[in-house]
Amino acid sequence: MAILCRPSVAVPEHVITMEETLEFARKAHAGKPQLPLALRLIRNTGVQKRHLVQPIEKTLDHPGFEERNRIYETESKKRCPDVIDEALANARLTARDIDAIIYVSCTGFLMPSLTAWLINHMGFRYDTRQLPIAQLGCAAGGAAINRAHDFCLAHPGSNVLIVSCELCSLCYQPDADDVGSLLSDGLFGDAVAAAVVRGRETGGVPGVRLERNASYVIPNTEEWISYAVRDTGFHFQLDRRVPGTMEPLAPVLRDLAADHGWDAGDLDYYVVHAGGPRILDDLATYLGVDRSVFRHSWATLTEYGNIASAVVLDALRRLFDEGSAAAGHKGLLAGFGPGITAEMAVGTWV
Repeated sequence: MAILCRPSVAVPEHVITMEETLEFARKAHAGKPQLPLALRLIRNTGVQKRHLVQPIEKTLDHPGFEERNRIYETESKKRCPDVIDEALANARLTARDIDAIIYVSCTGFLMPSLTAWLINHMGFRYDTRQLPIAQLGCAAGGAAINRAHDFCLAHPGSNVLIVSCELCSLCYQPDADDVGSLLSDGLFGDAVAAAVVRGRETGGVPGVRLERNASYVIPNTEEWISYAVRDTGFHFQLDRRVPGTMEPLAPVLRDLAADHGWDAGDLDYYVVHAGGPRILDDLATYLGVDRSVFRHSWATLTEYGNIASAVVLDALRRLFDEGSAAAGHKGLLAGFGPGITAEMAVGTWV
């Protein structure tokens, strides 16, 4: 048994709208030949607002890689505990009931991982297993769910806490003016999310019973989404071919569902990564479903932007809040990211 319980999600208090983003881009990159294309791409994302850990004035100022990573450490320690407490409450568990913590983030670096700090400061047992994942980018939300499922299969009766802390605004590079960088500046937002995969009796706690998972890498695409690590920090690099990756990935999703005796085009719910509007539109086309089945992912994209590994958890939270899922409903969860990597799972609502 591995039941993915209702996630908890929090976004920072500082908000920037699409119009503000466009205005900042016009001022910062005035006269650049690629600016008109970048502005059009930002408008097409459909992201109406995003949340940032700092006011926009501080976000636009680059104090150096060292200071940004210090901010990441401070903010992650400040913002994760409340989200974790809510996720534990949603699963009707305490910190002492958790056997493993999977921490995912691609926007800051700590060693030891934040998992050690959580164990020391939040009452988790000292024998809690730690699994930090730092280099799967947006796919890490799906990977965390799958690795939690695997852990519960290997250690029956265990409970696993997933934590995603993505402070994408700390990777903003004010001097980068290529189209990929300008687009990402208008697409990514900050968020913290957590969820428990419960391997013990649920006591009536609703959720997704995880039943099968899979991973897939599109061959020879490892350079399509990447970081260039420089003195100024992480520089996001995006190949123009990335939006077209749903065509080769949709058959993989179909195969996963078929191996479970299901039809990926005829499920009751879909929780997928919202990397951008074309990703969602193309996936609907290639799976043969109406784009409205991804309404929770669309809502995350519109209201929060691309919040990296936290997208899947936020979209799942919206499914819980909608109240439309019923016992026995069949569904698909998927995260996409660097590699190009897909992390996929199917499960039944209980």
